[in-house]
Amino acid sequence: MGFLDNITLGLSIALSYHNLLYCFLGVLLGMVIGVIPGIGVLASISMLFPITFYLDPTTALIMLAGIWYGSSYGGSTAAILLNIPGTPSNAVTALDGYPMARAGRGGVALFMTTIASFVGGSIGILVMTMFTPVIAPYALRFGSAEYFSLMVFGLVAASTISGGSVAKGLAMVVAGLMLGTIGADMYTGVPRFSFGFFELTESVSLVALAMGMFGISEVIATVRRIKPGDIDVDSVGLRAMLPTRDDWRRSWLPTLRGSGIGSFFGTLPATGPAVAAFMAYAVEKRSSSDPERFGKGAVEGIMAPEAANNSADQTAFIPTLSLGIPGSPTMALMLGALLVHGITPGPALLTESSDLFWGLVMSFWVGNLMLLILNIPLIGLWVRLLMLPYTWLYPAIIMFICIGTYTVNNSIFDIWLVLVFGFLGYVMRIFDWPTAPLLLGFVLGPLMENHFRRAMLLSRGDFATFVESPIAATSIILTVVALAWGLWSSQRNRKRRAAALQR
Repeated sequence: MGFLDNITLGLSIALSYHNLLYCFLGVLLGMVIGVIPGIGVLASISMLFPITFYLDPTTALIMLAGIWYGSSYGGSTAAILLNIPGTPSNAVTALDGYPMARAGRGGVALFMTTIASFVGGSIGILVMTMFTPVIAPYALRFGSAEYFSLMVFGLVAASTISGGSVAKGLAMVVAGLMLGTIGADMYTGVPRFSFGFFELTESVSLVALAMGMFGISEVIATVRRIKPGDIDVDSVGLRAMLPTRDDWRRSWLPTLRGSGIGSFFGTLPATGPAVAAFMAYAVEKRSSSDPERFGKGAVEGIMAPEAANNSADQTAFIPTLSLGIPGSPTMALMLGALLVHGITPGPALLTESSDLFWGLVMSFWVGNLMLLILNIPLIGLWVRLLMLPYTWLYPAIIMFICIGTYTVNNSIFDIWLVLVFGFLGYVMRIFDWPTAPLLLGFVLGPLMENHFRRAMLLSRGDFATFVESPIAATSIILTVVALAWGLWSSQRNRKRRAAALQR
């Protein structure tokens, strides 16, 4: 099929009544999730993950993706009005968005971030549309040794480059890999590490793990910390949203630059929208002729990061769909949704399930248009939602988590697992142990084991197979470089902290 034929196929799928409905549901829920601080996109996707088991794979991914990029749209609202980012990637938006709101320009800031989000998301979709089909034919040449090496690189990069303690990140990856080995052996069928629990013979539930680690622990950690704030409702009226000619003049170049930065960083493991947003902000501040304006209400300071995080949301699907290697915990959940439906992401996805890929890509256009149309008129509603007492909100979240977990396997055991993982996740937060590498290790663990054992069988137990292939050898070298870089950065940060304490 030609490129235009694929576009036509994707549009016919994305514009079907069923998929339009779930796309709308996904982006609407994503906006709500982004607006309300303290929930997080991972927790919300985890809560809604069970619903996807009863949907067509394409429809399931369309809804989950809508939640993912819809949260970036909504997350700027709380960041601008309350100085509380709805999502981590919106933290940098608060640096200039909140001063604008305090100066009575909150409506302008919200309107401009909506425009930046749409432009950034659109450019990210274009990059995904052009580059994913290009990568896939080369990825068809990958064997088990290449896939295993790439997955090792992705896990090491995700646990070392993104910051924090390298040792803790690697420990969490290993913990995730160990959890992934629970269940029946894929070759012999012998139960492993089930400890006599029949429910564990089919492995630990991904839903229980995600809901506990990112749902329950999030509720426990934030229930006393987040409080609704006072908001000037008049500053976000429709009349107050009109930007000036100077605002437009200062915005278009930062939006394009931010979109380019986000498109690049979205494809890399361990980076994603948060890193892309901070990089875009740093570039704009460095290139500005008047950097003193930043942090005091510069419109460029909200346009560049918002465009960057939305373009990164889209391009993050490139390695996930074309190589089957997620670069972030959210993409790991997307990968899990495909695996639950018996679809293996990778280069064959574009040929064997072209309707799924192109339907998903075209749904991104539909979802971004929906968000553009919905976001501005609903700002008044989001403002009132931010005034809700959180003592009402969090019990409802826990209830939905329990219902969602139980409906997957109709198992009380899974609810106990959620509670165990929730408590474990909260303890990990206290001791600053990252949870994201654990989820990545858990999702990729079975795939890594399968490719490793297959590579060993094909090479008759010769470990040299992992360095004989140029792709596998390059991945191993990159893994060593990422590990060395992470260790060096960690040591440097430790010395800086020690020097700061001595002062």
